[in-house]
Amino acid sequence: MRYVYIIVALIGLSGCQTKVDKSDLLFLNGYWEIERVTFPDGSKKEYEVSTSIDYIELKNFKGFRKKVQPNFNGTYVTSNDAEMFTISENEGILSLNYKTDLSEWREKIASLSENHFTVINEENIKYHYKKFEPIDLEQ
Repeated sequence: MRYVYIIVALIGLSGCQTKVDKSDLLFLNGYWEIERVTFPDGSKKEYEVSTSIDYIELKNFKGFRKKVQPNFNGTYVTSNDAEMFTISENEGILSLNYKTDLSEWREKIASLSENHFTVINEENIKYHYKKFEPIDLEQ
């Protein structure tokens, strides 16, 4: 009987995991700022203010990510540098697959919603992002 309880508990715990659906991928489009980084040992680094944010554009499972710097007038300073990526799925897990002239890497999408997303890189470091909200100086 004890094994039945263990099996039921394991099934219940696996059902609690957040699964990112392909239809959610459109949420990636837009401006994102990093909130915090969680390291494999559990330690965290919080980002109160970011001088640069990420702009992500995705279409048909291909996209790019580039760093931009917001201005107080609502515009952005950017360069032509961008990291191209594709989306792949392996055993129900969606990943961002980057490839540049210098490197290749993969980030698993751990969670994704309209206002937040989390990716986990190959070193098991979690990057937590929130949708960027421009500073409104008129308030």
